[in-house]
Amino acid sequence: MGAASMDVPAIMVSGGPMLRGMWKNEEMGSGTDVWKHWDERRAGRISEEEWAEMEGCISRSPGHCMTMGTASTMTSAAEALGMMLPGCANIPAVDSRRQAVAEASGRRIVQMVKEDLRPSGILTQPAFENAIRLCMALGGSTNAVIHLIAIAGRLGIPLPLSKFDELSRSTPYLVNVRPSGKYLMEHLYYAGGVPAVMKEILPLLHGNAPTVTGKSLAENVANAQCYNREVIRPLQDPLHREGSLAVLFGSLAPQGAVMKTSAASPSLLRHIGRALVFENYEEMLARVDDASLDVDPSTILVLKNAGPVGAPGMPEWGQIPIPAKLLKQGVEDMVRMSDSRMSGTSFGTVVLHISPESAVGGPLAAVQNGDQIHLDVEKRRLDLMISEQEIKRRLESWRPAPRRFRRGYYTLFLEHVLQAHEGCDFDFLRATPEDVPYEPQIGRS
Repeated sequence: MGAASMDVPAIMVSGGPMLRGMWKNEEMGSGTDVWKHWDERRAGRISEEEWAEMEGCISRSPGHCMTMGTASTMTSAAEALGMMLPGCANIPAVDSRRQAVAEASGRRIVQMVKEDLRPSGILTQPAFENAIRLCMALGGSTNAVIHLIAIAGRLGIPLPLSKFDELSRSTPYLVNVRPSGKYLMEHLYYAGGVPAVMKEILPLLHGNAPTVTGKSLAENVANAQCYNREVIRPLQDPLHREGSLAVLFGSLAPQGAVMKTSAASPSLLRHIGRALVFENYEEMLARVDDASLDVDPSTILVLKNAGPVGAPGMPEWGQIPIPAKLLKQGVEDMVRMSDSRMSGTSFGTVVLHISPESAVGGPLAAVQNGDQIHLDVEKRRLDLMISEQEIKRRLESWRPAPRRFRRGYYTLFLEHVLQAHEGCDFDFLRATPEDVPYEPQIGRS
């Protein structure tokens, strides 16, 4: 985002994913397997000693999450945007090739300065479409939606939620990596990494998009190969015919909501259930494991006030824990929804980024316990099953929560942060047609 705003020559070098964890001869992925085993711990099926042992085994090297979490998704997206040397994104953090690509990137940025090759010449509308398609093929994080919109906003490039859904519907999901699949980032790198995936979906990409190499994306991946078809599936034999994300609209999400369908339960993608409402995160934590909680597997858990303004800051609270009483009954998934985000390592039938958020008076603020909610992913609908008049009546009596502070960064944030469908950046940092391009004085006295 900073590079896009300043528009000086820039190249990305990521830190790389950590090596896969190992526990009792089981390959472990940070985040994804933590969530699964923590539910087992809450249900009483894993002891405290086993949990502590697993904690010591899961992160055995430096690096970011070794699943297709937000870090792995966004570093891969940076490569698809053309801002990274080919193959850089997925190299494990402790692999010697990580240092080699860092040195090569250092050499290349010197040449980019001489060529005056800037982000504005690389981060174009086609480049963002390439990055979106790659994320859909990877089973990427829902956070990529917000981040890509925010980066595009710094350049004045429109990137509506409808574009993500359009490209997802026409991009097969190919990469068998957790949380949507079986393998880990280490396996993806050995299978050929992002270049092999982009080579596979090249017919769907803008192959002539420019990159930091000075060559086109198509030229960069021309010689890429896939070495493991269990990890990277062929374009004609995908894991799923559509991409990993869906964008929903409806009376509960007039400006949209996002869902990671590749990590959801197929049986819950069309569902009607009664709402169990948590007004805030603290209430949810206090009540979710109460044995007397009025909940069953068909209930839809709803969390309010967890968005950009409500939290504030839109933290990763969206994967609401399944109530302990249901875990003990063997329930592994249920529909959950909020105006929050969730970790890219998370999984389940979780609707996120509901916009406008409840804290600014979006329809989510009107949801009450017992209301029926209709989720239909195929039709891309999320609806509160009460009349428009009743929603309006409830919102007329709604009042925002009092601010905790009246000045400083807190107030600046609340007054200028954008909603989820706009990228959650500050409004004054987005480019507009009236902006005068900044002309840096590179190499001049």
